[in-house]
Amino acid sequence: MPSTPIFSQSTRVMGLVLCTVALLFAHAYAQADPLPSWHEGLAKQSIITFVDATTNQASPNYVPPEARIATFDNDGTLWTEQPLYAQLLFALDRVKVLAPQHPEWKNQEPFASLLKGDVKAALAGGAKSMEEIVMATHAGMTTDEFTRLVQDWLATAKHPKTGRPYTEMVYQPILELLAYLRANGFKTFIVSGGGIEFMRPWTERVYGIPPEQVIGSSIKTKFELREGKPALVRLAELNFIDDKDGKPVGINQHIGRRPIAAFGNSDGDRQMLEYTTGGDGARLAMLVLHDDATREVAYGPANGLPATQVGAFTQALYDEATQQGWTVISMKHDWTHVFPFEQP
Repeated sequence: MPSTPIFSQSTRVMGLVLCTVALLFAHAYAQADPLPSWHEGLAKQSIITFVDATTNQASPNYVPPEARIATFDNDGTLWTEQPLYAQLLFALDRVKVLAPQHPEWKNQEPFASLLKGDVKAALAGGAKSMEEIVMATHAGMTTDEFTRLVQDWLATAKHPKTGRPYTEMVYQPILELLAYLRANGFKTFIVSGGGIEFMRPWTERVYGIPPEQVIGSSIKTKFELREGKPALVRLAELNFIDDKDGKPVGINQHIGRRPIAAFGNSDGDRQMLEYTTGGDGARLAMLVLHDDATREVAYGPANGLPATQVGAFTQALYDEATQQGWTVISMKHDWTHVFPFEQP
């Protein structure tokens, strides 16, 4: 009868004990680490140090809960903005739907190029072309009708690279950051150049940010009775552009407090970060640098990255971040995962 090593059973027991301890330790670490999708480093430590300093009543930098305001850009900061802004892609799809009602668009730019599939040519006119597209596709309906259009589009639209719904193309590390701030008494706001009524139908479900904490660009609306029922009708006229120097203005109008933390990713966010860090006491300003060509897209052109049609993180902005002490988040080096669906 073959003999059994006298230590085999004890070895198995020890193995089970070690596995149990390892699992418990991993669970405890996961519970203790508020930002598990962030590598240990300057960016992660800057966030934790700032939160500790502003929420500890014994700290000289303590901030009462009502003043703990954090603002976030949306495109390129909370979710992907490549190859084009999601709202612009929504507008392009609307052009195709509305084209039969507008035969003149076949010979009228920027619509003629759009209908031929040449987006680059259609946007060659810059802000003027984008405004024409938005007005033609976002106005002439009630706010409720527009909300339903946005919801229906998001339910079916897929990102051209991943094939995922756009609401899954959000950044997991930033979702963790939002949750961490809110768990420590911060109120989180979106301050975006995108349309306020394009974002409000879904931001609470995706980010946990309710409609009243969303600030964005808008077109004018008017009140009228339609079939005896009160309605707000969207007009083909700009009301407010919440971009660049418009962001501090929008923050003041909607919030009435200067943020103590602000997060962006492009030149359009510069003034929001300047306004935030211009106040007294502890301040946190961070910029997401898209430098991961494997997991997302590398563009900038900070540090020699290529330029794109959207999301201009220029070398000048990078230099200002260095001078002002703003933290640049490297998507490639600071994040263990980019999107929620990448998590093991």
